[in-house]
Amino acid sequence: MIKRKVNIPIFIGLSIVVGIFIGSTFNYKNKSVLFSSNSNEVKIKKLINYIQYDYVDEVDTDSLLDDAITNMLVKLDPHSVYIPKEDLQQVTENMQGKFVGIGVSFLMYHDSVTVTSVIEGGPSERAGLKVGDRIIIADKDTLFGESILRKAKIKENEIGTFAGNRKINEAVIKSLKGEPDTNVDISIYRRSTNEILEIPITRGEVSIKSVPSFYMINKTLGYIEVNRFARTTYDEFKVALDKLISEGMKSLILDLRGNPGGFMDIAEKIVDEFLEDGKLIVFTKNKNGEVNKSYATSDGDFENGKVYVLINQNSASASEIVAGALQDNDKGIIVGRRSFGKGLVQQEMDLGDGSAVRLTTSRYYTPTGRSIQKPYNSKDTKAYNNDYIERIHSGELISKDSIKVDDHLKYITPKGKVVYGGGGIIPDVFVPIDTLNSFSNRLYGRLNDFVFKYVDNHREEMNKWELDNFVKNFDKDNKIFNTYLKQLGLKKSISEKNRENMKIYFKALVARNLFGETGYLKIVQKKDNMILKVLELEKSTN
Repeated sequence: MIKRKVNIPIFIGLSIVVGIFIGSTFNYKNKSVLFSSNSNEVKIKKLINYIQYDYVDEVDTDSLLDDAITNMLVKLDPHSVYIPKEDLQQVTENMQGKFVGIGVSFLMYHDSVTVTSVIEGGPSERAGLKVGDRIIIADKDTLFGESILRKAKIKENEIGTFAGNRKINEAVIKSLKGEPDTNVDISIYRRSTNEILEIPITRGEVSIKSVPSFYMINKTLGYIEVNRFARTTYDEFKVALDKLISEGMKSLILDLRGNPGGFMDIAEKIVDEFLEDGKLIVFTKNKNGEVNKSYATSDGDFENGKVYVLINQNSASASEIVAGALQDNDKGIIVGRRSFGKGLVQQEMDLGDGSAVRLTTSRYYTPTGRSIQKPYNSKDTKAYNNDYIERIHSGELISKDSIKVDDHLKYITPKGKVVYGGGGIIPDVFVPIDTLNSFSNRLYGRLNDFVFKYVDNHREEMNKWELDNFVKNFDKDNKIFNTYLKQLGLKKSISEKNRENMKIYFKALVARNLFGETGYLKIVQKKDNMILKVLELEKSTN
């Protein structure tokens, strides 16, 4: 299996800051209590003022207060979080599914800002930017060579490092983003025609896709990937669902692997497409015992279809609402590994200075009454954050029998299936993580650079490919792939299995450069054990 790269620290950060808040609204009910003057509020104000005016050294009291709020919330639960004002805009944009900018993705290739994709319908597409263009000037900001290093305040020892590249990306984004309907004058170098072009672009609203890929795997089996539950996700999902139904889809793979969550009401609307009228989707309960229930309506367009939901250890929050609702209603089959285990609901409160708090206000439960929140100790978050490592050590990523269950948290679905609460959704069909195939820096370290360089040097020729033809026929003689292998200068030959996996990943990366996520997935699915399992299940039931 060709695995997607998983950065555990990044996932945990996403889980805490972005995807793991869920709630249909972010309106705190008790504003009058929260904003009233009380002794605790006076105490904090007096302390901050005392430090600000009388402390022996100069102190950044804003930073001090940020740290205090963060430490306060850590003592509550793992998912009540403080979002500083410098981070809130990006988090909000991601969850709203849109931002204001020029609508391109880019990377730093050598010393140039190189366009890797132009977002469909965005300002850059309308202005005529193309993939492969080098953005050299934005207004008066020079964005290449030594100039971009100075602008990003890169130290010599940061050049080429992750931290250095992040600073450069932030500097470029700062030059390109701005207020709606404002202009930015872009100077680009276009390699295909060897010319510098001046292109004025009017900044505008740009969509951030949360359904990056959907297509038919065969004549009756469709595939939809959902990577988060943003405000625009249901609309994107509905377009994909309707398109695949029109193409003859009878069974659907809904891929929620690595999906950290998002808005609860969006998850409910997606579930409603599969469940019959009146079926319970999810319910929440707060500390006062108030219960809010969500039911399916008669509006679902795939109530008679078969559904396979793919989950893994990084599927959290709203992803688990979807999987739990379908599993508890005996609808479809959950395939993969035990999900993250997050059953807490957050609501957002603006703190008035551009920062915000997302506070846990209730728990959610699946239709059978399960809480899937995994245990946590507010005094020790280390074990909670190291849960993935614990799963490796326990063997549960390899064997379903290693998943610990609590018989006191056993529930029965209407058709008699046994399900468990207490920490994530346990799949109906377990698929172990593939430990035999892993990325080696020695073999794969230069592959991204090689692929981008090859496509960039042959862009006119490569743009003539159509996706289905590319999947069947690109590099059939392995001439391009073998060129990469020669560049590695390997002293020992690699195994046939490693070679085959590398070929697939190489071809998939080229496809991603040309066709986006759909191109990538259409190729890697040949080695995707979860999709292969679904194909096996489909064959056995037809």
